[in-house]
This record gives sequence, C-alpha cells and structure tokens, in this order.
Amino acid sequence: MKIRTATPDDIPLLLQLERESTTAAHWTLQQYTDLFRDGAAASRLVLLVEKDDVLLGFLVAHHIASEWELENIVVSSNERRKGIGARLMQGLMDAAGHSASEFLFLEVRESNHSARRFYQKTGFQQAGVRKGYYRDPPEDAILYRLQLRKLM
Repeated sequence: MKIRTATPDDIPLLLQLERESTTAAHWTLQQYTDLFRDGAAASRLVLLVEKDDVLLGFLVAHHIASEWELENIVVSSNERRKGIGARLMQGLMDAAGHSASEFLFLEVRESNHSARRFYQKTGFQQAGVRKGYYRDPPEDAILYRLQLRKLM
C-alpha cells in the first residue's frame, strides 16, 4: 500500500471512487480538472492511497494562509476501517506541518456518524454548525477544527 500525490491522469479514478460513495462530496469533472490547473495546484493537496495499482482512497485539501481545509475524503467501501483514512489524514497533517499552518478545518453532514467518530478520534474538536448547509437531502454541517501547533 502506498500514498502519493495525485496527478491529472488520476482524475477518472477519483471520479469513479467518489461516485461509489454516498457520503462523499460529489464534484464535477471540471472541478477535479481545476484542482490541477496552473496556480491552483500550489494551494491544493490531492493525496491518494493505492495498492497494486487499485485506488483505495483519496483526499482533497485546500491551503489558505495559516489554515488548511479538508474538502473531500473518500475511502472505498470495501477498504473502510483498515487505516486508509488515517494514512490520508496523516499525509495531510504532515503537509500542513511543513507549511507551518496552525489549523485544519472540515465540515461533515450531521448524520455521518462514522466520519464524525473518525475525525474526533483523529483529534478534531467540534467548532460550530452551519444550518442547512447541505442539499439533497437538506442537512446541517458540523464544523470541526484541529489545532496543528500551539499559538504564541
């Protein structure tokens, strides 16, 4: 099993895995393509985990100033609870640490209890609620924050 930075050639695999997950944020082909365009790639991190050339999971994160936002994380339904998500999160935290960032943020559907347990286990703390944030079906988003380094 290996973790690596995704390339534009990986977009079809990212789309396929994301479409198989009911809890993932569903993006368009154009949104994935935009992740790799000049200028955007400097502030984005797209990591994936694969084994024997099979995509097991990926994440997308955005870096702004001293913060990172986890925008999407997807693990194949057959590979859940095997440490794939933890490897992806560690990769993100390593990248965030190298950028001297202070916080990592994310939001998740209120009903996604397994993801919320995972984030809390990883060290995230609930930081707020965005009422009616999600559509199809409508639902609140729970905001989480992870402090990456102590503030002076």
